[in-house]
Amino acid sequence: MKKKMRGDGKKIKGSALVVVLLVLAFLQIVGIVLITVTSAGPKIAENVRAQQQASNAAEAGFDAVWAGIEELVSMGTWVTFDGHYLVEPTGIDDPQSTNYFRKLTDGEILNLIDPDGDNSPNLNSVYCYRQSFIQKADGSADTRYSFTAFLIDDEAGGGTPDPEDAILVCIGTVGSGASMTTTRIEVELAIQLPGGGS
Repeated sequence: MKKKMRGDGKKIKGSALVVVLLVLAFLQIVGIVLITVTSAGPKIAENVRAQQQASNAAEAGFDAVWAGIEELVSMGTWVTFDGHYLVEPTGIDDPQSTNYFRKLTDGEILNLIDPDGDNSPNLNSVYCYRQSFIQKADGSADTRYSFTAFLIDDEAGGGTPDPEDAILVCIGTVGSGASMTTTRIEVELAIQLPGGGS
């Protein structure tokens, strides 16, 4: 049997070692990728679960606020939404403003409502702030799950003023601080006038 020779007549040495090193490097890269992917799974599942819980908080808040507003309207306490809109800070209801609520994140809105972080709203006309809706086993409120709700005048940025409708904004919150997850629901509400008018 003949031995392989290079053009200068010397034997090819070490080519098997190079191939083995390349295969080992490839397998190591594949192993690192697999470890990264499998370790990310629980984090992704935790994020999805927190987002779903925040969505549930927003929906629970919306249901509670809707029922409360319906009761205020049926008792005649509220005849229109006038005077109940959130108007602070300036521009919160103006689409042309940088403070417009749709241009702000949920966290930014919550910080505007409670800038000193004492869990009490510093702005007027906030329907509720960080309202808990789940009870712990001992009967106390579980503050990890809460909602914040306020009304926005949908004609504030222009159009014919109509105090009989409003945008109800409800922000569901799970956790607090850096680990806080939020979801926002916006629904247009209208007061039904006697006689079938809106």
